[in-house]
Amino acid sequence: MISYLLNKIAYALLTLFGVVTVIFFLFNVLPGDPARMMLGQNEDSEQLALIKQKYGFDKPISTQFLYYLNDLSPLSFHSKNIEDYTFLSEDKYSATKLFTIGNTSAVIKYPYLRESFTKQGKKVSQVLAETLPNTFVLAVAAITIAIIIGILLGIVSALFKDHWLDKTIQIFSTLGMSVPSFFSAILFAWFFGYVLHKYTNLEMTGSLYELDDFGEAMHIKWKNLILPAVVLGIRPLAVVIQLMRNSLLEVFNQDYIRTAMAKGLSEFQIIKRHAVKNALNPVVTAISGWFASMLAGAVFVEYIFGWNGLGKEIVNALNTLDLPVIMGSVLIIAVLFVIINILVDIIYVWLDPKVKLE
Repeated sequence: MISYLLNKIAYALLTLFGVVTVIFFLFNVLPGDPARMMLGQNEDSEQLALIKQKYGFDKPISTQFLYYLNDLSPLSFHSKNIEDYTFLSEDKYSATKLFTIGNTSAVIKYPYLRESFTKQGKKVSQVLAETLPNTFVLAVAAITIAIIIGILLGIVSALFKDHWLDKTIQIFSTLGMSVPSFFSAILFAWFFGYVLHKYTNLEMTGSLYELDDFGEAMHIKWKNLILPAVVLGIRPLAVVIQLMRNSLLEVFNQDYIRTAMAKGLSEFQIIKRHAVKNALNPVVTAISGWFASMLAGAVFVEYIFGWNGLGKEIVNALNTLDLPVIMGSVLIIAVLFVIINILVDIIYVWLDPKVKLE
């Protein structure tokens, strides 16, 4: 178990290094000067030089890449020279010094994702801390809908194979997989938030937290979660139905199921004790992939419903070329993908003892 986790962590670090390398060079070869983007209309030559020096934009691209790795690494090295980009500034780093050699200090710190170009020097970590929880709540709600309804409908579909009920469920699941999320979002927002508003009391747009009528305090609006969660859950719901049905039909043909029937167990007991658990492996794979994808792919759904999450923030950052926010968002999504994949492998062992962690 320990050796498996160490191997996984090593592969994860290599994967994240690859992601960091790709996103850094991808976004740093884009046309435009980051220093000019930060200054906007207030640009002058003196300020431009100061900004480039402060953020290391005056250095070769290879040096900037090393600076970026140093910012992201929990163990990093910093200069005592106040004019150097790596100067251990309290407004940038919250660090604990380990040792000092000459003009360089080694420290342990939280990864520094730099500062937003468009939010008056606000740290990217603060931007993510404000938006990621909203996306996480939305993704959890959507995947919960997909899991509960999908598994139940998958079981029903398998039990009534080739029945009209099975065919109806298959038609709706196929339709759910085919319709793009942005189209579903527009349709649901218009129909349930506008046409049927007086019956549903749902709004076309809205986020988890909203200001009260006096603009003084923030309140949770759980009803704003319903439409985006349903829309985001439609496609994984359709996948879960299909996988659960097909996997359950395969399990029904296994010898141990026939043995359980011969012992006189009821159909409900067989499904509950034996069939469902053994049919869940492909479903877990799909759910893990979809959950990670939801954190990354809720962009259009959040934007259409006005949900203040990571997806909406990415769209805004792309519109304003706020590169640190884009790069930080992509990196945090990659980290979540890696963590979820490790957790899924561990869940496999619980679901199927025949699977070993190696």
